[in-house]
Amino acid sequence: MQLKSDETILQGFWIDLGSAMAEDANWERINRLVAEFLEHLATSDNGTDKLYRDPADGRFWELTPVMPGLKNGGPPLLAVIEPERAEEKYPRAFTAAQ
Repeated sequence: MQLKSDETILQGFWIDLGSAMAEDANWERINRLVAEFLEHLATSDNGTDKLYRDPADGRFWELTPVMPGLKNGGPPLLAVIEPERAEEKYPRAFTAAQ
């Protein structure tokens, strides 16, 4: 379940089943990572982007919807975010920790 040290981005996709669309394995993995493994630190002011920390290595990860205009934002994108960018975008997460 843990993220590998060489992983920096995970992208979920839809699988076309003909009569319906389904979430692919990456989408399911992202959902499990944010629910069971990563530590949620903050949500962006617009409410769509979320900042997480990997407890295994301390890296920051940002969860963003690929298509924010769609219901539930469409497929998720989970990507490493540099600490400086994370602090800039989610300042409350860092002021609360100090």
